[in-house]
Amino acid sequence: MITELDIHLPLARALREDARRKAAAQKLQISPHRIKGMRLVKESIDARRRPICKQLRLLVGVDEELPPATLPERHYTPVEAGARRIIIVGSGPGGLFAALRCLELGLRPIVLERGKDVSARRFDLQPINCQGYVVEDSNYCFGEGGAGTFSDGKLFTRATKRGPVMEVYETFVAHGAAPEILTDAHPHIGSNRLPNIIKAMRGSILAAGGEVHFQTRVNGLLKSADGKRLLGVRAADGREFTGDAVILATGHSARDVYHMLHEEGVRLERKPFAVGVRIEHPQSLIDTAQYHLRPGQERPEGLPAARYTLATKIQDRGVHSFCMCPGGFIVPSATENDEVVVNGMSLSRRNSPFANSGFVVTVEPEDTDAFLPEHGVLSGIAYQKALEIATSQAGGGMQKAPGQRVVDFLAGRVSQSLPNTTYHPGITSWDLNALLPQSVCWRMREGLQFFNRKLRGFAGEEALLIGCETRTSSPVRIPREDETLQHPDLTGLFPCGEGAGYAGGIVSAALDGRRCAEAAAAFVRFEN
Repeated sequence: MITELDIHLPLARALREDARRKAAAQKLQISPHRIKGMRLVKESIDARRRPICKQLRLLVGVDEELPPATLPERHYTPVEAGARRIIIVGSGPGGLFAALRCLELGLRPIVLERGKDVSARRFDLQPINCQGYVVEDSNYCFGEGGAGTFSDGKLFTRATKRGPVMEVYETFVAHGAAPEILTDAHPHIGSNRLPNIIKAMRGSILAAGGEVHFQTRVNGLLKSADGKRLLGVRAADGREFTGDAVILATGHSARDVYHMLHEEGVRLERKPFAVGVRIEHPQSLIDTAQYHLRPGQERPEGLPAARYTLATKIQDRGVHSFCMCPGGFIVPSATENDEVVVNGMSLSRRNSPFANSGFVVTVEPEDTDAFLPEHGVLSGIAYQKALEIATSQAGGGMQKAPGQRVVDFLAGRVSQSLPNTTYHPGITSWDLNALLPQSVCWRMREGLQFFNRKLRGFAGEEALLIGCETRTSSPVRIPREDETLQHPDLTGLFPCGEGAGYAGGIVSAALDGRRCAEAAAAFVRFEN
């Protein structure tokens, strides 16, 4: 008999094969000698109380051996010469997974990416980190792999009902990701490893007959004479790409695309988003609070850098942590030179001495009404942009960011000194109460005090705020029909992923990319 079961063991015992076997046997009410094999299916840490435990899901062979373990593989059959062409704008997770799914469905994906390939893109991070200069089409947000490439590669998702999450994980493993992401309850790849995986995915696309065009920024649509059918797109350099459908997966920072769509008369909608800051702590502080350690006690072997998720609602607006990076770094994520935007990332080992997270407040469409007369449906973008420009001015230029100790933010005073930070361009002491909208500030103050009761030290002397975090999600939704996933007014346009307002992370964007590819395939078959 082969069966799955869950066991709960203290950390020290959970690492031992004999302890796992004994616990499994006890749960099955059999002798340990009858267990002929065990394999880890899923593991998570239970740190709610001492002793810290691991929750393990095991595949157990009783009186018989387990079948040999195999790593996922992906082989894409080359598309036929006359295969239908699907234009995919953007090579983030939505675009890449859409392209791979197109290959599985016998379609030829034509991927257009405004930025550079992931290797060349690395070199364009140096100017923004060290010289305060943004390469506007190649940075932490734009380029092969999308914004997630250099923001930790977190794969944990609650979007389990949106599609085959495990297939997304297996696709990453097939292209070089560590097999541990298949069993970790909170998997991540790491910003140091993800680029090679992205390159391998591109290799699969090219080997099977797809196309990938870098430094190809889309700035126009090719439509039928009546304007109701999308035939392709136009690039800034004048090239035209035609196909049977267009999957638009440009990410939440491609503001020029929203402006282009608006000018082309494509219907858009306002949607909620969130703004705030990055909050940074010593990782040891988070470890101590989350793992119930004594002051000065080191994190026990076998435990990863501790993370947290915090959320509440304060007078009809959400206040929550976002994109928490244990053992991580704060990075400059501006896409234009007149703005400052901060985000977080971690390497695979998560071994930085600092932890950071977005700390943000929900912004509803009505909160951006001041920008409505001039900017219309793009009022949320104008709201973000105004805050990013003000943040740059407060920082003093060169991508320096305004910073403030949490205790000083709560007291409404400028910090006389600032702690060490991982934000490489540097920080300038500033009262963030005077920078952020007051509707955001007072909720942040309430949220900080509330979360400090949940996580000891969260609002303490060592906690640092760095502004501003504005790119949590798109403030614009590109509408689509529930069944066909096409834009209601423009046949052949499939809005996809975070930039269209239908995803919120690597995995959900990847799942949406797969769905859009399947919808495009159904559309192409129907047109035939």
